[in-house]
Amino acid sequence: MQNDYNRILNTIKNVAVDAVASTKPATMLIGIVVSVDPLQIALDSQLIIPAERIKLTKNTCEWTMEMSVDHITENRSGGGGYAEFASHNHEYKGRKKYLVHNGLKVGDEVWLFQETGGQRYIAIDRVFNPNTGCTTK
Repeated sequence: MQNDYNRILNTIKNVAVDAVASTKPATMLIGIVVSVDPLQIALDSQLIIPAERIKLTKNTCEWTMEMSVDHITENRSGGGGYAEFASHNHEYKGRKKYLVHNGLKVGDEVWLFQETGGQRYIAIDRVFNPNTGCTTK
C-alpha cells in the first residue's frame, strides 16, 4: 500500500512540476534603447523589440502631472533707482500642470518585464549608471 501511495504522490508531483515548467513564467531582462522614434529596445544583437510590443510606465515615458504650489518668488531688483525697479517678490500659488521628462533616450539601459508567453514587454525603469545617472546625457 505504501508503494502505491508513493507512486501516486510522485505522479502528482511530476505533473505539477511539468505544468509549472510549461507555463514559462514571467522574466526580468535588461535591454538597451537603440531607437526612440520609433522606440526599439535591443535584448542582444539579434533581438530588437519593436514599439508595438513595449508598454511604458511613468518611469519610462513623458507624462503630465498636476501639482499644488504655494510660495513666494525670490526678491529681485532692477536698476536705475526708479520705484518700479525696486526689489520685490510675488505670490505663486494654485494648481499647475508640469511635464515630467522621463522619456527613454538612445543608450539607456532598461529593466524589462517579459510577460508570460514572451510577446510583450513592460519597460519598468532605467538601470542606474553611476557615471551618467539614468541617461546618457
